[in-house]
Amino acid sequence: MGSPRVVKLADQIKVIVAEMLQRRIKDPRLGFVTITDVRLTGDSQDATVFYTVLGSEEEQASSTAALRSATGLIRSEVGKQLGLRLTPTLTFVPDAVPENARQIDDLLAKARLIDAQVAEQAAGAAYAGESDPYKRDEVVEERASRDDDEPA
Repeated sequence: MGSPRVVKLADQIKVIVAEMLQRRIKDPRLGFVTITDVRLTGDSQDATVFYTVLGSEEEQASSTAALRSATGLIRSEVGKQLGLRLTPTLTFVPDAVPENARQIDDLLAKARLIDAQVAEQAAGAAYAGESDPYKRDEVVEERASRDDDEPA
């Protein structure tokens, strides 16, 4: 985003849009929508509003349609409350973070299952050679003392 002014405006837009969805937009298609982030271009002309919808794919699609139809009303309210000379255009984009988090959770669950299988196989396993294949100082000293005791 860049400048502190742009970041502050983006935060204000996020709050305004969330309040509008909660209080003023009465569209029955609008489900449980959460505004997750707003990214504003450096010239404050375009705002991308990221959102998530709790529910099925059908509820997500109907909420997306409701947001698209209410974009003009939301934009005019953003313009009134911010008092900018040029009100930024709003683009609503579904946030991919929940889906990515779900995929990561699935991968972690799969990794835990594989780790459990490996641990189960390792429980009954035995070493192929000695249990400790590394030479230790005591063994080296013991061999040296035996070599000294032997006649030359």
